[in-house]
Amino acid sequence: MTILLVLILIVLTLWTLWGYVSSRVEQAEYSILEKKKGYEIRLYPQHIVAQTTVEGDYRTALNTGFRIVARYIFGGNIKKQSVAMTAPVVAREDASQKIAMTSPVVSTQHSLENKNGTRVISFGMPKSYTLETLPIPTDSRVKLVQIPAEKYAVKKFSWFATEKRVKKFEGELLSMLATDHVETLGVVAYAGYDAPWTPPWMRKQEVLVKVK
Repeated sequence: MTILLVLILIVLTLWTLWGYVSSRVEQAEYSILEKKKGYEIRLYPQHIVAQTTVEGDYRTALNTGFRIVARYIFGGNIKKQSVAMTAPVVAREDASQKIAMTSPVVSTQHSLENKNGTRVISFGMPKSYTLETLPIPTDSRVKLVQIPAEKYAVKKFSWFATEKRVKKFEGELLSMLATDHVETLGVVAYAGYDAPWTPPWMRKQEVLVKVK
C-alpha cells in the first residue's frame, strides 16, 4: 500500500511539473481596473488575433476551430512559418448573427444556449507581430483581425471547462454584473489557457464579456 501511494505521488508530481512547463507561453496582456466580488474589470490593449468561424455545438465548434487555427500557427501559411502559441484560446458565439447585439445587453443570456449555431474561435498573436509582418494564412477560413483596446468583466475558474460548467459561470458573471448595474456589450466568451494534458487543478479558465 505504501509503495502504491509513493507511485501515485510521483505520477502526480511529474504531471504537475509537466503542466507547469507546458503552460509557459506568452499570455494576453491586460491591466486590472477594478476588483469586484467574484470578478474583475480588465482593460485589454489593442492586439491581433487569428480567428475562424465554425458551426456546431459548444464542444464540436471549439475542437474544430482550434484545429483550423492551430494549423495556421504550425506552418499553414504562405511562408510555412511557425508562429508561437499564445494563451488563451477564446470561443464566443458569433454576435454578427444576432440582431439584438446592436445595443447594450444586461441579461442572463448564455452563449452556450446556441446549441448548433455559429461560433468564433480565436488565438491571440504574439505581440512582436503586426498585421503586415504576420504570414498570410493558406486556409481562407483563417482571418487575421486587429482588435481595438476594450474593457471586459472577467470571472476566473479552474478544473474542467465542460459545457455545463462554462454555462454556470456565464450565468454567475452576468448576474453579478446586473446586480452591480454594469452594462454589457455582446455575448459572454470562454477563454482557456492550458493544453489538454494540463492537470485539472492547474487549469486556468475564464468567462468574459465586454462592458461599457
